[in-house]
Amino acid sequence: MSYQLSSIVCMSRSIWVQPSTNHSSSKSDRGQRIEYLTKIPRSVNLESLQNGYLFPEISIRESEYAQRNPHARLIKLGIGDTTQPIPDIITSAMAEQALALSTAQGYKGYGPEQGNRELRRAIAETLYQGMPVKENEIFVSDGAQCDISRVQMLLDASLSIALQDPTFPGYADSSVIVGRAGRLNAGSGKYKRIVYMKCEPENNFFPNLSKTPRTDLIFFCSPNNPTGSAASRQQLEQLVEFAKTNGSIIIYDSAYAAYISDESPRSIFEIPGAKEVAIEISSFSKFAGFTGVRLGWTVVPEELVYANGYPMIRDYDRIVCTCFNGASNIVQAGGLACLSEEGFEALKRTMGYYMENAKILVETFESMGKKVYGGKNGPYVWVHFPGLSSWQVFNKILERAAIVTVPGIGFGPGGEGYVRVSAFGHRECILEASRRLTKLLLK
Repeated sequence: MSYQLSSIVCMSRSIWVQPSTNHSSSKSDRGQRIEYLTKIPRSVNLESLQNGYLFPEISIRESEYAQRNPHARLIKLGIGDTTQPIPDIITSAMAEQALALSTAQGYKGYGPEQGNRELRRAIAETLYQGMPVKENEIFVSDGAQCDISRVQMLLDASLSIALQDPTFPGYADSSVIVGRAGRLNAGSGKYKRIVYMKCEPENNFFPNLSKTPRTDLIFFCSPNNPTGSAASRQQLEQLVEFAKTNGSIIIYDSAYAAYISDESPRSIFEIPGAKEVAIEISSFSKFAGFTGVRLGWTVVPEELVYANGYPMIRDYDRIVCTCFNGASNIVQAGGLACLSEEGFEALKRTMGYYMENAKILVETFESMGKKVYGGKNGPYVWVHFPGLSSWQVFNKILERAAIVTVPGIGFGPGGEGYVRVSAFGHRECILEASRRLTKLLLK
């Protein structure tokens, strides 16, 4: 069946898929003839990365579908890219800052690598209100994805790592690049030196810490991508205590915290003692629609110290000053407008729009008799299809409903049998997707 609906274009966000080929360091990816070779070997760490990414594979399957169905119009609910316009109060602030650069009075060059003080103060006072986070502990950046890699640079490659399974794959990939993950077991899809903390619906996708071995580093995302689940206060208290007992560091990703609608903590620093064991990474991308604008921040507490007593914040400051010249002052003006009273209220309306989309998707899949998770504290819906592989489900929904999702296996072995559906879409697309899925149920 061909569907007539304009598609929403989305971009990749480094989601992995099992490699189909093994590239050596002496051969071209495309197999073309090479006229000259340097004497520089390829990085062993990069050779250890899984060679394929999910998005190119999805693109191939989309293209094949389009060739067979030339009049079909796809609905893309796969990649988590925002779709709604940024509120005018925010874009106006950026435009004003940009125009000021054309005047002698308004021109500014380099700013502080750590971020403009006014924005750092606004983040501390608005997003960490009531928490012991100081503005000098906040490092403004060009987004959470880049900060994940900067934090990897901060910590020695010999350190062991644990992460949720399933979870955002950037934690594993960046660990491989710095040499912390070990070799990939192609059969299991796991890296040898990574501890995969299995997260299942029975415990709201929170790992069983009593069965988790000690590691030096613990990557933790709440609300979680892809499951959409947010850890409770009691669960985060357990996590902080677990890290303290083991002398570990939590690297906490709170990129979706603004979507939390219940009493779940929006920051690890709501938990007493967390400043001694945690770094927090966050972003304007998903709550402010800055996926293309690029702005984020990382909190490195003064209380967080190495085994020798040296403060980590000093090393992180050195990394930032060495590797980064600071976020765009135009973008930082937009970030400041986001955190104004009027700006934040406007963003709440946009987030409410996405969460209404999520509600529609949850109700649709539940009407199909599926177990559905997420969609309450995050803009993702995590749907279980027992007895089928993630790719089988992806293909079925694509072929029969012309809807693109993300196979759960792309988020780690624990995602097998699931698909992630994004609520970042235009309402008419979400409603049309709901109609198509409902018809799919009746077939």
